[in-house]
Amino acid sequence: MTLTDTTGSTARDRPPPDPLPEPLPGSTADRPDLDGPGMAAEFARLFDQYAVPLHRYLARRVGAEQAHDLVSETFLTAFRQRASYDPATAGAKAWLYGIATNLARRHVRQEVRGLRATARAGRREPDESAAHDGRVAERVDAQTVARRIAPAIADLSEGDRDVLLLTSWAGLSTVEVADALGIPVGTVRSRLHRVRRRLRTLTTSEEAHHHD
Repeated sequence: MTLTDTTGSTARDRPPPDPLPEPLPGSTADRPDLDGPGMAAEFARLFDQYAVPLHRYLARRVGAEQAHDLVSETFLTAFRQRASYDPATAGAKAWLYGIATNLARRHVRQEVRGLRATARAGRREPDESAAHDGRVAERVDAQTVARRIAPAIADLSEGDRDVLLLTSWAGLSTVEVADALGIPVGTVRSRLHRVRRRLRTLTTSEEAHHHD
């Protein structure tokens, strides 16, 4: 059996697609030419590769419903700004996450409300009748962590929050975060050190209070 298109011709009958342009010297698959003749195929590949993780990252920041729109807007913005993308300067992954983060900043109030709602949810007592269930124990542990950390994340400055969430939720390296936000790598590292120290202090004080 062969697959046919809407005209009835088979894939074997159709001529092979035009080859994509050769990558730039020293480039990788994450540094495509987005302003060349193969840009449509490159954007399709980037969408297939990054749409889901971008949605996961944005959903944790602004909610799943808003994330759908922001993912679409991220790729539309990327397409409009394709001429400004320089593969020699940054990878496409960092570039896309930088666009997504800038778009998410417009919804910072919604993001902070969501983080505070997570904190409130973490304060709810579990159902004691189901305390024997291991899954419930895991859920309680997760709620405890959320209660401790969510308020602190909500109180971070915009820059510190972006660095933390791009690192912890999006899984970007410090170099990728620097490229995404257009700041030096040293700035990313210093912000991460400051934020993690603050969260560690908060968690330690919470644990000490819990054991008192």
